[in-house]
Amino acid sequence: MLISSSFNIGPLTLHYYGLFIALGIVSAITYAFFEARRRGEDIDHVINIALVAVPLGIIGARLYHVIDLWSYYSQNPIEIFGGKGLGIFGAVIGGAIGVLIYCAWKKLPPLRWMDIAVPGLILAQAIGRWGNFFNQELYGYPTDLPWGIYIEPSNRLPGMEGYTHFHPLFLYESLWNFIGFGMLYYINRKYTGRLLDGELTLGYIMYYAVGRFILEGMKIDVWMIAGFPTARWISIVAFIAALGIIIYRRLKIRRSTA
Repeated sequence: MLISSSFNIGPLTLHYYGLFIALGIVSAITYAFFEARRRGEDIDHVINIALVAVPLGIIGARLYHVIDLWSYYSQNPIEIFGGKGLGIFGAVIGGAIGVLIYCAWKKLPPLRWMDIAVPGLILAQAIGRWGNFFNQELYGYPTDLPWGIYIEPSNRLPGMEGYTHFHPLFLYESLWNFIGFGMLYYINRKYTGRLLDGELTLGYIMYYAVGRFILEGMKIDVWMIAGFPTARWISIVAFIAALGIIIYRRLKIRRSTA
């Protein structure tokens, strides 16, 4: 079945990839708006943070993707500033830098505002991944499972030309992220007042790191460092660091109250 990556509305051509990214961003901002209001924060900060964090997130996402595929972009430098391709780790790092910059400027507690944002962030990831479906990208090794996705010959990676159906990694990650949103939403509401500022964000880091570590082993062509997928290195370091910070902060509080 031929899948179109775009559609027309009058003279305008809209790409599904960009549409789902935009829907994800709007969903994240909407969630943060209601969460900030629930916490009694000034909701004007939500839009202002978004105006800083979203562009930096997009820049970070594109930068990560270009570094990931530098062997290609070094030969085609004109495509660095155009075309498709974003890396979620770069998006998260860029967006976090945006939050830190704004909070430092306005003298706001950055960890609290990251906690306001992260459930919406993972929701945006879940929605945005569906753009990969229309671009016929983010698929894994060949499979004969019933939910395997058909990839057109022009979109098959080198060496995979003889196969037709592949693991839909975009779907696996989207479902993982939707579940993660539900978990973070529940934890945030259930343990309001018991979580330290930043712990919801650290929980997000640990949860996403686990999912990304698993899924990265199913990808065909990945950026490697020392013979190991780079995203797995990042996931391991992120998980250990987040867990270590949680334990350290909790032990520090226990010692101070003992």
